[in-house]
Amino acid sequence: MATYAIGDIQGSYNEFRRLLDLINFNAKDKLWLVGDIVNRGPDSLLLLRFLREMNDAVIAVLGNHDLHLLMVAEGFAKVQSGDTLQGVLNAPDRDELLHWLRHQRLLHASGEYVMVHAGLLPSWSVTQAIKLAKEAEFFLHSKDHKEFRKFCSHMYGNQPDQWSANLESYERIRVIINAMTRMRVCTYDGRMEFTFKGRTEDIPIDYLPWFDVPGRVSKEAIIICGHWSALSLQVKSNLIALDTGCMWGGSLTAIRLEDRKIFQVPCAATFKEITH
Repeated sequence: MATYAIGDIQGSYNEFRRLLDLINFNAKDKLWLVGDIVNRGPDSLLLLRFLREMNDAVIAVLGNHDLHLLMVAEGFAKVQSGDTLQGVLNAPDRDELLHWLRHQRLLHASGEYVMVHAGLLPSWSVTQAIKLAKEAEFFLHSKDHKEFRKFCSHMYGNQPDQWSANLESYERIRVIINAMTRMRVCTYDGRMEFTFKGRTEDIPIDYLPWFDVPGRVSKEAIIICGHWSALSLQVKSNLIALDTGCMWGGSLTAIRLEDRKIFQVPCAATFKEITH
């Protein structure tokens, strides 16, 4: 049995299936998906159906595009230029697929590894991050659909942009979700900035990559993430970043965690930029 972590798929079903062929995936293997399963690529519907049928072989965390689909489906966000979500929204099995998606995690921790779509705020320990993810998942996974919709109505927003243990209610949950699904850079004291998505040499003054903040409390863990395509593939002692820009005509990347062997398939350059 092997465990493969895979970067942002974003509806690229054909590339994903080619990647599974390349790694010789079998029923005993595990797939860890770093989020942004859907959107921008052409086949989000096929991909969701395929992953749902894989059951326990897949462990996925939610990315900002996945949350965007859920918000559009509930009427709290609009389809944006370049979105490719209509197939899912119009599907006869839409409700089952959306139910599966929203019951995925924000964070997965196993042994020395922590998988999250975007990152962890520098003041968070792994233990704290696990607890905070569960706080937010309580709302995401609510069995009461009215409560889930109420949560959706408060989920979006850039404020507060910094963690405080004194935060309460939806503001607290919003910071957790923004850090885990949207953050790329922050200040030394953990204030997040959400518009930057470029190269590290172009980061705005006073900001730095969240994983480079001195004294980051989670630095002893190996963080597996995606979300930042301009960062491209990074395999370091305590960071594995796997968004290699499939939606920009780059590659879809997998890493076998047991020996850190990299597997990649090329992607078609057919997608447009998204602004959120």
